[in-house]
Amino acid sequence: MERRVPTKDEVLAYLKEDRNWGRWGNDDQMGAINMITPEKRLAATATVKSGRAVSLSREFPKIPAPNNPTPAHHYMKKVFRSETSGFSADYYGISYHGTATTHLDALCHVWDENGMWNGRTHDDTVTMDGAVWGSVEHWKEGIITRGVLLDVPKFRGTPYVTMETPVHGWELEDIAASQGITMQPGDALIVYSGREKWNEDGNPLWGGDPNARPGLTLPASSSSANQIAVYSYGI
Repeated sequence: MERRVPTKDEVLAYLKEDRNWGRWGNDDQMGAINMITPEKRLAATATVKSGRAVSLSREFPKIPAPNNPTPAHHYMKKVFRSETSGFSADYYGISYHGTATTHLDALCHVWDENGMWNGRTHDDTVTMDGAVWGSVEHWKEGIITRGVLLDVPKFRGTPYVTMETPVHGWELEDIAASQGITMQPGDALIVYSGREKWNEDGNPLWGGDPNARPGLTLPASSSSANQIAVYSYGI
């Protein structure tokens, strides 16, 4: 990979020319998850060594904060059947999107002047009752694949990524090489940035300002992008 930051024109060209629209057909609603084939799942299970399960989910975000302007609701209640029996139940209310809530973005989540996934328009696909195109229901069978964790702060010897030191694509390649990892089609790429340590150090809460979020440059975002099935940054 060329080790330089692209120009604005190059970025705009990348967003148009290197997108995956039509890659799996014009009617596809699975996106890059198509790369997670039965063979890929079997290969992923073969890498399991300890059987330990590790959650990437954040705590349920009930506390208001600059990075959580619409805090989630959670209420418990007890229902008594008699003096000695009963049951408990709860209510959840949540705005899924944002940097405080663990979630997975569907293909109908964003669009630009060219449309959303595979060129559809939001007027035709997103309604108040739900999405009729590119919703998460197409991933309902679950997403099971090989996960690759790249720890940027550990590689750099720093506590976290800062605005002045964004992550470049070539750095991700260097980190993977240092860990003896070669990215493969259908992998899930998880990039660790030291988000919690950033918050604990008195910096503006991560995600509170969408224009001041320590993150990736576009070359990093496009690094092996056409081979990655699932991508997460900012943990």
